[in-house]
Amino acid sequence: MNITSRERKIIDLLLKNDGDLTVRTIAEAVDVSERTIHRDLKSVEKILFGYHLELTKKSGVGIKIIGDETDKLQLQFALSDVSIYDFSPEERQSVILATLLEMNEPVKLFTLADELKVTEATISHDLDQLEEEVATFHLVLVRKRGYGVEIEGNEEEKRAALSYLITKHVDPFEFVTLIKDSIQKKSTHHLNAISNRLLHFVNPEKLSIIESVVESARGVLPYELADSAHIGLVVHLALAMERLQKGEMIKFDQAFLQRIERTKEYAIAKSMINKLEKKLKLDIPDDEIGYITMHLMGAKVRVDQEYLIEESSIDIAFQAKALIQYVSKNVNVDLTKNASLLHDLVAHLKPTIYRLQQRMQIKNPMIKEIMVDYHDLFYLIQDGVRETFPDMDFPDDEIGYLVLHFASTILNDEKELDLRALVICSSGIGTAKMLATKLMQRVPEIKKVDNKSLFDLRHLDLERYDIIVSTIPLKGFDREYFQTSPMLTNGEVHRIKKKVRQRKLSFQSGKNSVAPNTVHERAENSDIILNIEAIQNYSKAILDLLDSFHIQQTSENQTIDSILKGACKTLETEKMIQNKEKVVKRLQEREQLSGLGIPNTSAALYHTRSNDIIKSSFTIYALANPLTIQGMDNEQMRVDTILLMLAPEMVNQEVLEVFSFLSSLLIQDPMSIALFATGDEAKVKQYLAEQFQQFLIEKNLL
Repeated sequence: MNITSRERKIIDLLLKNDGDLTVRTIAEAVDVSERTIHRDLKSVEKILFGYHLELTKKSGVGIKIIGDETDKLQLQFALSDVSIYDFSPEERQSVILATLLEMNEPVKLFTLADELKVTEATISHDLDQLEEEVATFHLVLVRKRGYGVEIEGNEEEKRAALSYLITKHVDPFEFVTLIKDSIQKKSTHHLNAISNRLLHFVNPEKLSIIESVVESARGVLPYELADSAHIGLVVHLALAMERLQKGEMIKFDQAFLQRIERTKEYAIAKSMINKLEKKLKLDIPDDEIGYITMHLMGAKVRVDQEYLIEESSIDIAFQAKALIQYVSKNVNVDLTKNASLLHDLVAHLKPTIYRLQQRMQIKNPMIKEIMVDYHDLFYLIQDGVRETFPDMDFPDDEIGYLVLHFASTILNDEKELDLRALVICSSGIGTAKMLATKLMQRVPEIKKVDNKSLFDLRHLDLERYDIIVSTIPLKGFDREYFQTSPMLTNGEVHRIKKKVRQRKLSFQSGKNSVAPNTVHERAENSDIILNIEAIQNYSKAILDLLDSFHIQQTSENQTIDSILKGACKTLETEKMIQNKEKVVKRLQEREQLSGLGIPNTSAALYHTRSNDIIKSSFTIYALANPLTIQGMDNEQMRVDTILLMLAPEMVNQEVLEVFSFLSSLLIQDPMSIALFATGDEAKVKQYLAEQFQQFLIEKNLL
């Protein structure tokens, strides 16, 4: 088929959308001008004609492919078999990069040029473009005259680059369909041309085996994997198995391997490797267990579930809180009381920070749109991250993800806006009123609409209007406006709502507003017995903590180790823990991972979960002499109060939520830390009881 890469993208876009698409929407997706799209549509119509399909164009509505579904499917199959010389420059560069990553020896320029049906000069230019991208994976592109081209670097980085190429170009839905087709022994699903090219790196039959192993592991992970993380893990494992068969093995740092051997993720990774060895009849070295553990620990978790701020993430919660305070101050919106935002940020940041520390790649396919749509917020959060995470280098792709978290929270307050719209319509007053009504129905932030004719424009004070909508082109008009149909399509509503979001996130007005104090409310449980059990579990968890709570004065000249040993000895005597030596070791290991001192206070939070802990407990130790320890911000600090939180390894969800609430209380409320440092046990216990009572009220349990 003689078709350009841009024409292929336009047809693919239209085939994947059931509704009408405007020329502007297509132009934005393909990243060219509307004029170019109009020109390309003439060629597209000719291609469609050969498959008994038509292109319908409705003024003010959009464009759509109509015809028999069988003919559409035939066209889609044909697109997947398009010859390689129709690749766009970006796709061609991805194919070159993938080819070089796969080869164990240099590749000549003329070989690449011949395979891709372009000149050697084009390949040379592509390689110039690729050098910077290769460097982001800590790889080196080596080019020598008479020698050829190759990529140098360790196996782990090569796999990361290959995985990125696949996830960049292969649509997740298509990938899942490919796995299902493989399981059902089908071959009816055709991917697009670039996807076909890249997925020859993985064997479809192995893919289905690996996916089933990942699915079984998903059931025992202590958190929910996001779909993108699930697919990413399948791709990583598939590449690993293919590379292993070619003799390409990674070398995992043995010291780091020992550090992670006690994690849940390591045990799950080991089980996955054992299953893969049996099913694929392949000897897999132990280094791969560390590799998979690293990806499980760095996997994105789903944030639609309530994430618990527990012992392994309290320091990250502190930094997340600092970032929320920074953003709140600069956008004039108080986000510090928003528990949902804090929990979502911690859920996102915990694996992210791990990925950054391990130099794992973070790629955001929406980064360009985010930087345009939320320009001010992007650079504000970039500055905030530099201040709150001074020792970490966050790439733009990750800043983009953080922007989405903050934007969605700020936009919850959109309905507070009171916008005024101007509608210019030449079709008559009835049509204008219909459009005005639809605007207010579909965009609730618009509270008032004025209907005017084109001839009224010169006499109007346009500064009175937040949004201008017209059903006709306004030539020579120097204000931003939206040209829509009188019926107001979904695509047109989407563009107007995007403008509303941008207005909401504009920080020029200085207007103060307060974000709603969103609180996770327990969904009404239809099963009364389960609901009563939950109440009992919450109550028992809170009572256990309050019963165990006490403040202990320490003697002079004690070290942190002696304080922890003394505390655990007492708790063992009280039957709260068993094997005090193991619990002390867990606490010491936790301290080695990161600082535990709470910045801007004189308190430190020591915390862990273990099978040797029988009952949950919270105790405070007032030090006779202050000690110097590392803070959560990695700065040395003096502390005179030790907060000790302990919980069993295996507990019900309600216990974890109670501990999560107590942890967030320590982070969000500096007044509580000040109260804990007073040493007044009765007042502290009363304060905790009041806070837990409020917790139960917010859960709709009181």
